[in-house]
Amino acid sequence: MNKTIGNFTFIETPIKDVYKIEVKKYGDNRGYFMETYKKEDFDKAGLVYNFIQDNQSKSKKGVLRGLHFQKTFPQAKLVRCIEGEVFDVCVDLRKDSPTYGKWYGVILSAEKGNQFMIPRGFAHGFVVLSETATFCYKCDELYHPEDEGGIMWNDPDVGIVWPYDEEPLLSDKDKLHKSLKESKVVFDL
Repeated sequence: MNKTIGNFTFIETPIKDVYKIEVKKYGDNRGYFMETYKKEDFDKAGLVYNFIQDNQSKSKKGVLRGLHFQKTFPQAKLVRCIEGEVFDVCVDLRKDSPTYGKWYGVILSAEKGNQFMIPRGFAHGFVVLSETATFCYKCDELYHPEDEGGIMWNDPDVGIVWPYDEEPLLSDKDKLHKSLKESKVVFDL
């Protein structure tokens, strides 16, 4: 079900609590203006979060960041691409979820201004599809470097279909992630 509240359209995905968000842009010959977040509207849509940290990264084409999570301090994330285009993915790791181990992905672009709401209990990652991309995300928990975790970007049991045909560029850390089956990650939220 889609809900339009204020300048936002909240679109449910097949995974409970994960939303695609379309944002209304107001434009003319000078450019455009858009709201990217309004707590009151998100709360009315049932997306009640207390965002306490904003992050931003810039990457070149083919960079794949993920699939990341924090083990004991899980984060909900509201993500968007402010320059370029990425394919953004989340994997459900919530205990007793009927979609545990399932993924959902969406193309986020600066041109569209669309967003993706990922609740706590998910692994998250993205691959850059444009020449470069600047990616922003709001988090409802602080980043704790000692608490990092991850699963393989190409775990055959998860089966993410990445729309990128070449070998992605991974960090050394991301190359070491194990499969979901091997890591046995479960969030009991």
